[in-house]
Amino acid sequence: MNDVAAGAGRPTGAELRSRIDALAPWFHNIDLDGVATAPNHFLGDYPRDNFVRFAHALPADLSGKSVLDIGCNAGFYSVEMKRRGAARVVGIDSDERYLAQARLATEALGFTGIEFRNLDVYQVAQLGERFDLVIFMGVLYHLRHPLLALDLIREHVAGDLMLFQTMQQGSDEIADVPENHPFFVPGTWTKPTYFDDPAYPKMHFIERRYADDWTNWWAPNRAASAAMLRAAGFQILDNPDPEVFLCRTAPVPFAQFGPAAVYPATGASA
Repeated sequence: MNDVAAGAGRPTGAELRSRIDALAPWFHNIDLDGVATAPNHFLGDYPRDNFVRFAHALPADLSGKSVLDIGCNAGFYSVEMKRRGAARVVGIDSDERYLAQARLATEALGFTGIEFRNLDVYQVAQLGERFDLVIFMGVLYHLRHPLLALDLIREHVAGDLMLFQTMQQGSDEIADVPENHPFFVPGTWTKPTYFDDPAYPKMHFIERRYADDWTNWWAPNRAASAAMLRAAGFQILDNPDPEVFLCRTAPVPFAQFGPAAVYPATGASA
């Protein structure tokens, strides 16, 4: 059952438009009962146009389920999961303006029972709980330490399913790579050619800016996205869009040799 508050007290009309404008710019275009938050978005009706391509991959009924939306931005996916009946939805982001947008969006739509908190992905252990569905979309390529983020999600908050998306560049093909890579082609001093294959898992590193954004650090190809998910302990159930993967928790490879996630010491302040 959706938690939807009665219409009384919800912002509408000129008041709503004023509050939306005060929090601009918006990266999520959300229809707040006929008032769009980003009607001139350079990507069109984003992220709804994207969501319709893979929405079918998610359970239509999330009744009784808990959802964690990492990097929730203005809360589009948090709201959509609440529409599907999720009992508990938590959205986290490290940007207070995005969190204010998300709170306004849920207030205007009348949804209750969605919690928004200022945390980044490296802090997910602070939540102290596992969720039936983790949404981790549009975040990985902004991170200095992307595989660490996946390790922390797997270790601390992923209880069953994860919906994952990242910007990708390069080949959409996925190469058949060996289980164990030799230094040289057997019987020779020649390096193997696996790494020259465009379909081999590759993480393209962006030293400066991509699309005028200095936080766009990484652009994996499709094979690298899939390989990193498996390496962090996720089984890929579906790949409904080249950049989108629906996963389920699975045993973490090489776990017998110790934990995957690392926790660097924090330097003491002077």
